[in-house]
Amino acid sequence: MNATPKAPLHPLAKATALVTFSLSLVACAQLPASQTAAVPEKAASSPLAAASKPATTASAPMAAASRPAADPTAPKPFADIIKDAKETKGYINVWKKDDKVWLEIGEKQFNKPFAFGVNISNSVGERGLYASQMGPAWMVELRKVGNTVQLIALNESFRSPTDAAMAVTAKQSFSNSLLAATPVASAPHLDRKSVLIDASFLLADIPNYSYRAEAAFRLAYGFDKANSHITSATTAKDLTTLSTNMHFNTARIPLPPSGPTPPPPGTPLPMPPKFTPEARSFFVGYVYSLMPLPEKPMAARMADPRIGHFATSYTDLSSDLQFSNRVHMVNRWRLEKKDPTAAMSEPVKPITYWLDKNIPARYRKSVTEGILEWNKAFEAIGFKGAVVAKQQPDNANWDNMDGKHASIRWFTGSDVGFAIGPSRMDPRSGEILDADIGMSDVFARGSRRFISTDASSPSSNQRLAQIMSGQHMASGAHEHVNGQCMIANEMSSEMNFAMDVLEARGDIDPGSPEADAFVQAVIKDTIMHEVGHTLGFKHNFKASTTISREALKKPGPVSASVMDYNGYNIALKGETQGSYVQGSLGVYDYWAVAYAYSQFAPGDEKGGLAKIAARSTEPALAYADDADAGGFGGNLSLDPEANRFDLGDDPLAYYAKRLKLSQELWARMGERKAKVGDDPLRVRRSLAGGFSQLGRATELVGKYVGGMSVVRDLPGTTQRATYTPVDPAKQRQALQFMTEGLLKADSFKFSPALLTSLGIDFNEWEREAPFSVTARVAQIHASVMNQLFAPATANALLELPNFVDEGKRKGIISLNEVYSTAQKAIWSELSTGADTDRIRRNLQRDHLRKVTTALTKGGLPGDAQALMRVSAQSLQAQLQRAAAKPGKTSAEHQAHVKDSLNSLTEALKATMTRV
Repeated sequence: MNATPKAPLHPLAKATALVTFSLSLVACAQLPASQTAAVPEKAASSPLAAASKPATTASAPMAAASRPAADPTAPKPFADIIKDAKETKGYINVWKKDDKVWLEIGEKQFNKPFAFGVNISNSVGERGLYASQMGPAWMVELRKVGNTVQLIALNESFRSPTDAAMAVTAKQSFSNSLLAATPVASAPHLDRKSVLIDASFLLADIPNYSYRAEAAFRLAYGFDKANSHITSATTAKDLTTLSTNMHFNTARIPLPPSGPTPPPPGTPLPMPPKFTPEARSFFVGYVYSLMPLPEKPMAARMADPRIGHFATSYTDLSSDLQFSNRVHMVNRWRLEKKDPTAAMSEPVKPITYWLDKNIPARYRKSVTEGILEWNKAFEAIGFKGAVVAKQQPDNANWDNMDGKHASIRWFTGSDVGFAIGPSRMDPRSGEILDADIGMSDVFARGSRRFISTDASSPSSNQRLAQIMSGQHMASGAHEHVNGQCMIANEMSSEMNFAMDVLEARGDIDPGSPEADAFVQAVIKDTIMHEVGHTLGFKHNFKASTTISREALKKPGPVSASVMDYNGYNIALKGETQGSYVQGSLGVYDYWAVAYAYSQFAPGDEKGGLAKIAARSTEPALAYADDADAGGFGGNLSLDPEANRFDLGDDPLAYYAKRLKLSQELWARMGERKAKVGDDPLRVRRSLAGGFSQLGRATELVGKYVGGMSVVRDLPGTTQRATYTPVDPAKQRQALQFMTEGLLKADSFKFSPALLTSLGIDFNEWEREAPFSVTARVAQIHASVMNQLFAPATANALLELPNFVDEGKRKGIISLNEVYSTAQKAIWSELSTGADTDRIRRNLQRDHLRKVTTALTKGGLPGDAQALMRVSAQSLQAQLQRAAAKPGKTSAEHQAHVKDSLNSLTEALKATMTRV
């Protein structure tokens, strides 16, 4: 029977087939895998096989005639493949000929772990797909399976360093992953025994960028290998790098749903990219780095939860006796003194940051200052020149997105601005091997494009959550937030609000040296923050609360750490103005450096670290991370002092001040006369910027109601309680701020002359509609309502008595007080007989929706449900009286009262639908 020829398998398919065949042999023969793989060859050459062969008397020609033909699929000789190719020796030897690139893999390079990472050098520039971003990284091995080479990502999540049997169990229990595979391109080298593989096997969507593109645009973009290519391949002793230009496309852009019935809310609709010449096609630059891991892993340093260090974590299966089998190793650079005995010594190898040539020349000095500021903290622990800044020459032809240059690069996006400070670690020890800071151009005056004037724009926490989910790229980003640092995005908003206020007062003129100095200070501040991330430090969102309000009126730091998202220190008119931004490291930053990088004599490290960490009770070293601050990722913030963008020891006072600053800005915008040459959108942006400030305030003030102060003390180290309820007076002050400061229509009054004069950029096709104060205020009101009537707030207030001694419970704030206070403020016209305007009617409808939803669908705790019903019955009686005696109110008000009464009455009668 003639065998039917089969089409060659794709490398990935080959790998799968080989694994399946091996498993089948094991199942049938019950042999170890190593023996199973060797069975075919041994069977052919064993003595038993030779003895069983029938004797032959065939002549030599007959034997020659029966010799099988050479295998046409066998790899070609090494020398034939590289004929006329140019060799570059390095960690992995690279061979090039025309547009072909081969990698030479030596025998000892197989089955040996190394670092493999992908960076994104070029991208689309919108919806989370930005250039100069650090991509994912893995510890990998190259494995040869038959004539296929596999790139295997090793699973390091579960380990057993001291129990060999459990180490085997861990490897069997948790799978590795196949990143890519390719056929062997050559027979082994005659002398070196190495083989060639075609480097184009890396022309694959290894970082899964097509998924991110589909998430961004809701279009199935596929990777197009035929139109992708390797742009460069370089190698050195400690690094091999391949840069590629990767093409993604989709066959067609589907039409959105049409017809009389709109799609259900939340239905994902196609959103083609706006800024590619053709929406069906775009290119992305990948930079692949292959690096050897340190021969001797750095000594790991265990993280302490009282200080904010990023950690490389794994589950240790070695023992069942630990109270926790999770191990957290501090992420840090390998920093060692040249002279370990000296009080002050240069490092063996400094931490070097390269400024990319794409950083505008006017900002390079401030970037350098932001990097070198950290040397002050290292000097405090005995290192001289621990951090170095170098400028990439403008004519350089090398890319610092490779795996051995810690870099700072500029990038821009059409729809967002942020800075990002990710790093890559050796998973064996937590040693930082590389870092690439991406810095968007949010500091020029053109950054005003990021201040949305659309009332549907998300809140700061919503924006943070959205962009973080879209930017899930950096190694370890699922455990911490350094890879997705949004400080520049929010700082651009803060900066523009501050400059609007200062310009409106006449303190700073646009384009003046004072304005430039302001921007340069912001750049230094942001760079210090991002460099801190790449040194291994997490956010600290309590640092700003350690500075008194009086201290903010003087020159000096505005926070205990550059790792906070510090608000801009803008004084009210008539107050003394202190420093606008941080400007230098804070005391917390020195402490964080000391724990991660202090050197100890042998045997002294454990005690030395314990002594450093024990300082956590000092008020200036208060610490809280992203999970404490909440707002995304399912984390609920309990602590009103753990916030993004506040200042001073009384955050509530800061938010009240922000309301006054917004109102001042609006008043000045109304008084200001337009001038020839003005930006037509300037006043509109100033109005929107003020509302953005208040939107953030509502999210944070709400944490006071039912809130808890949280400290991170370890058991037995102090007598402090982990949770302490917020002072009832402070909770009531926050409730008053929301109900009287933000729910009153008087807080948002604008003259018709101002609103009718708001300009439009008629050069653009997409133009702004008239500014809707109603929509903007509704957004603020909705945020307040969501805070006060959330199930989480109800639970917190109902649980509050359990955290207070019985003798002190009388004065605490109750859920009933919150519900009744809010309802009284929202429906105040019912008791005064006053008319309502549209803003107030919308607020009341929003409240009514929450009440009727609770009455008909539930969703609140039982006690909250009962209190809501009692409040609803009280409101029903008020509405009945108002409907019976409408007074001299408008027709809209009267209709609103009757409609509200009808809706509430029906809800009170309805049977609750349990969901």
